[in-house]
Amino acid sequence: MYSILLTIIYIAFISLGLPDSLVGAGWPVMHKDLDVPQSFAGIITMIIAIGTILSSLASERLTRRFGAGLVTAISVGLTATALFGFAFSDQFWMLCLWAIPYGVGAGAVDAALNNYVALHYAARHMNWLHSFWGVGASISPLIMSHALTSGMGWPGAYNIVSIIQAVLTAALLFTLPLWGKVNILRSKEHQLTEVNTDSQAVASQPPASGHVPLTKALKIPGVVLILTTFFAYCALESTSILWSSTYLVGARGVSAATAAAFASFFLIGITLGRFLAGIVADRIGDRNLIRGGFILVGVAGIMILLPLETNAVALTGLAIAGLGAAPIYPAIIHSTPTNFGRNNSQAIIGIQMASAYLGSTLMPPLFGIVSQWVGLWIFPVFVLVLAILGILFSERLNRRVDAQQAPIRI
Repeated sequence: MYSILLTIIYIAFISLGLPDSLVGAGWPVMHKDLDVPQSFAGIITMIIAIGTILSSLASERLTRRFGAGLVTAISVGLTATALFGFAFSDQFWMLCLWAIPYGVGAGAVDAALNNYVALHYAARHMNWLHSFWGVGASISPLIMSHALTSGMGWPGAYNIVSIIQAVLTAALLFTLPLWGKVNILRSKEHQLTEVNTDSQAVASQPPASGHVPLTKALKIPGVVLILTTFFAYCALESTSILWSSTYLVGARGVSAATAAAFASFFLIGITLGRFLAGIVADRIGDRNLIRGGFILVGVAGIMILLPLETNAVALTGLAIAGLGAAPIYPAIIHSTPTNFGRNNSQAIIGIQMASAYLGSTLMPPLFGIVSQWVGLWIFPVFVLVLAILGILFSERLNRRVDAQQAPIRI
């Protein structure tokens, strides 16, 4: 039962990644066909981001009422419908309209799935699942490329991905009874035994019951600390993805082809790093994965910053940054029930998703503005500052959680 449902969730994470890079992969052709400026891609991604943030914040109430399985199925179905709408859009305003369910579906399923896995599966699965997201994000540009070269055009790529999402929706609906059974069995296991050393505070807690309002969730001790940590990490990741190639060319004098290759190593490092982290996650624990990840990113930032005549160290640093970044996101999500309790985890993970999308939406444009004033050389400093911010706030949270869980001595 566990393995069947886990297989479905793995496929769902690939599905989560599929739409994320479709717009970027197809936009060079799409904006010409739609007769709009190239910069209008930002309008589409902003609408998607707003929908994702809002649905992430609402995910806790929806999941408590309808269950993670149904919310996931409906959200994937909503995304499939939006992608189908994209395929038949011949005006820019139509893309903007379909971008609303596109974002709403993505945010709800992301929060619901992440919380379900954090509650019911080991840390290794959280890392491997997020690496499967990277697989999906890597596949969709290939689908777009195939559609463009085969004569289907960019609508064909959206049709292909929408069909994949529709099939997954049917599979999710078919397996809905499994979600409840796994939920009951896992809850009993948590009451009988401690799942692992990172879950001692979680094991004795009852299953979630009752809505946790946003204002109440934000007042839980330590929530602001983890939101800041998550914001810093996602800002670091998205800024590196968008600007690392430009930095290598503009500040280091690397050729465009070499810069593009090594910039892709950051994403490859994230995907590979999550596979590797999954192997050791249960032994190392979420805290050490977060701590080690930020430290490794900091070391990589210093390697990129060093004013050496050779660019080999900077290029290697970029790949190492991807490896360091890999386990941070999954470990933050997986540690949420431990840090804040099973009853609060869905609400807090929803807020974390919103914080993540806020960081990845706002910070890359901010770096663009800063780099215009100061210069592209500021890129590794920017990464370093975000890494330091992330580890400082995550360590403050660890101290707070330890203090709350420490036994009272008389």
